[in-house]
Amino acid sequence: MSVLQTILLVTALAGTASALVAASCSLAVLAKMVNNMVSLSVGILLATALLHSLPEAFSMEGVNPQLLFATLLAGLLGFFLLEKIALLRHDHHHEGDGHHHHHGHDAENAGRSGWMILVGDGIHNFVDGILIAAAFMADYQVGIFTAIAIIAHEIPQEIGDFIVLLNAGFSRARALLYNFICGLAAVFGGVLAYFFLERAHAAMPYLLVIASSSFIYIAVSDLIPQMHRRPHWVESLRQTILIACGVGFVVLLSLLH
Repeated sequence: MSVLQTILLVTALAGTASALVAASCSLAVLAKMVNNMVSLSVGILLATALLHSLPEAFSMEGVNPQLLFATLLAGLLGFFLLEKIALLRHDHHHEGDGHHHHHGHDAENAGRSGWMILVGDGIHNFVDGILIAAAFMADYQVGIFTAIAIIAHEIPQEIGDFIVLLNAGFSRARALLYNFICGLAAVFGGVLAYFFLERAHAAMPYLLVIASSSFIYIAVSDLIPQMHRRPHWVESLRQTILIACGVGFVVLLSLLH
C-alpha cells in the first residue's frame, strides 16, 4: 500500500471512527439527558480549546504569538458577527408577528450553535488530517501512533459536539450524518498535506486557533447562558460537577498521550 493510500485510509478512519463511537455512546447513554449533558460538553469544549488546541498552536515553530492572539480575537468576533447577522435576518423575517414565533425563535437560536460547532469541528478534523499525513510521511510507525492518539482524543470532543447538536434541535440521525461529513475533512487535510505539506504546516497553528475560537464562543455564548436559566442550588452543583468531569476527561487523555 502506498503512502497516499495509507493516509487516505487512516484519515478516513480517524475522522469517522471517533464520531461513530461518540454518537453510539450518546445515543445509548446521553441522549435522554441532553440538558444535563450540556454542562459536560461545556467542560469538554473549553478544555479542548484552552488545554489542547491553543497550547499546540502556540508551541509550533515559527509562529508569532501576537498574530495567533489576533487570529483568536478575529475568530471570536467573526462567530459573533455570523450569529448577529442570522439574528437580524430572523427578526426582519418575523417583524410584526408579535410573540407568536417565540418558541421558534428559541429553537433557531439553538440551531445556530449547532451549525457553528460543525464549522469548528470541520476545521479541527482538517488539521488532524494534516498531522496524520505529516506523521506517515516522516515514519510509518509514528503515523500509526499519531492516528491512535488523535482518535482517542477526538472521542470526548465528538461527544461534546454531538450533545450540542442534539441540544440545538438536530435529530439523532441528522447529527450523526453531519458529524460524519465533518469527519471527512480529515481526509481532505491529509491529501492536501501529502501534496503541499510545507504550506499546510504553516497554516496549521492558525487553523487550530480558529477552531478553538468556535469552541470557546459556543460554550460561553450559547451553552453557559442556557445553564444559567436553571439557577437552583442542586442544579448548579450538578452543572459544576459535570463541567469538571468534562475538563478532567480531556486532561486525563492528554496526560495519557
